[in-house]
Amino acid sequence: MVKARALRELTPEELRRRLDELEQEAFQLRMQIAAGKAQNPSRLREVRRAIARVKTVLAERGIRV
Repeated sequence: MVKARALRELTPEELRRRLDELEQEAFQLRMQIAAGKAQNPSRLREVRRAIARVKTVLAERGIRV
């Protein structure tokens, strides 16, 4: 789990890269869940919340996603 405090220390480029990675992971998890092959379906919830945290930090800085 990523804490918002730790995200606030990252640069905007790092935040965007982290957002891309998380969105890709969420996509992969959705495909695995749909195929019935996900080992940890609850991970999707964690990833969605991490995406929200990153977007919140970017919004606080006034950076559009």
